[in-house]
Amino acid sequence: MTEDWVNLAEGLGADLHLDLPGGGGRRAALTRALRAAVRSGRLAPGTRLPPYRSLAADLGLARNTVADAYAELVAEGWLTARQGSGTTVALGAHPPPARPAPRPGADRPPEPVHDLRQGQPDAASFPRAAWLASARRAVTAAPNEAFGPGDPRGRPELRRALAAYLARTRGVRTDADHIVVCSGFAHALRLLFGGGVLPGPLAVEEYGLPFHRALLKQTGTRTRPLTVDGDGARIDELTDAERTVLLTPAHQFPTGGPLHSRRRTAVAEWAASSDGLILEDDYDGEFRYDRQPVGAVQGLAPDRVLYIGSVSKSLSPAIRLGWMILPDRLVDDVLKAKGEREAWAGVLDQLTLADFLDSGSYDRHVRRMRQRYRTRRDRFVTALAEHAPHVHATGIAAGLHAVLRLPPGTEPAALRAAARAGVAVDALSTFRHPAARLPPEDGVVVGYATPPDHAFGAALRALVGVLRQPEVSRRRGAGSP
Repeated sequence: MTEDWVNLAEGLGADLHLDLPGGGGRRAALTRALRAAVRSGRLAPGTRLPPYRSLAADLGLARNTVADAYAELVAEGWLTARQGSGTTVALGAHPPPARPAPRPGADRPPEPVHDLRQGQPDAASFPRAAWLASARRAVTAAPNEAFGPGDPRGRPELRRALAAYLARTRGVRTDADHIVVCSGFAHALRLLFGGGVLPGPLAVEEYGLPFHRALLKQTGTRTRPLTVDGDGARIDELTDAERTVLLTPAHQFPTGGPLHSRRRTAVAEWAASSDGLILEDDYDGEFRYDRQPVGAVQGLAPDRVLYIGSVSKSLSPAIRLGWMILPDRLVDDVLKAKGEREAWAGVLDQLTLADFLDSGSYDRHVRRMRQRYRTRRDRFVTALAEHAPHVHATGIAAGLHAVLRLPPGTEPAALRAAARAGVAVDALSTFRHPAARLPPEDGVVVGYATPPDHAFGAALRALVGVLRQPEVSRRRGAGSP
């Protein structure tokens, strides 16, 4: 058997790998190989095949051999040939893969129709035209060295743009030399704890992403929860056992309140007196609706705060870009942990984001989305007040989600009702640290940013329908029929 690489566009197109078995003649071998490539789906319907002369030259065959093989496959219906259009794979050349039959008796809830899970922006609102314009300008203006081996800190254009933007909008005190670009918050945690930059144990808020807790556990980092109340994390619960605390001070995730000013001061004082470090997760600091923006804790103690942000909420999680604002003593350790270039963020996206920031496009997009999400939030709150007044929503002054506090004992029933109605929401209990001291509260976490505008009204109606179900709207066993 010989293996040949066939160029589909005379040096300009994709390559196709063909196995030409020996024996039976070269035309028969080519016919079988092409038929197998179409049948397997490797040559999709509509794919244009190379001209006779090009394919014959690549395979070392006579031109007539290729022409005869094509003609045979046209006659069989695998290919089509038109004057001036060349030879292409026929549109009905192979059937779509069969779907597995459902198992008898399987009682599965329907696939979600309305995605109201937290953590996702409205994907339909991504600023495609503005992003493309920034990409064109950035690539055109980029120096040649930008397309070679780079700097593990990230592109200097992006670090300078971030330093200016974060100082102006979040009160961060830094410069480009103290910024390291990463792929997002999870990547930052892997570098810091998996890379040996920071030791455990780590104090965390009692509510947070289970994915982050699992990631930290994989690195061998032990976490201890701090109680969260209406003023944020209880800073007075920090002990001498920890030297690092992870907080979401601008908008506690997922319960929603900001860290009170007294506690912001207290945690900065704790870090200074205990030689401690604060990890500040500023995951949605751009979206404030009913109050003045809360500045970053990093501005209070730049030498004691490691500030982490990303564009996953403000732009899109598809753009894998985040940043760490580091105290001076940690810069070299983080760069060492970053290691080989495979862990570095893509240069083209970095250059594009730098232009997006410098040109003002990022500010315009954030202001537009802030208004859009605020309008959605208002519709969401109004619908709850009118149709599900027994449900109390918290965390609605900022961000892209809210926590709906439910009557005791009703969270499982709410999740079952939501699944039946095709509504995807998150259980509040999944965000609670397993070692949290206070009894768990019932609730669901609802993201109101994800559905596109045309689907938001239907999603709201479906949600309030779930919340009005008898098993959700009152405590089971408390006088229910």
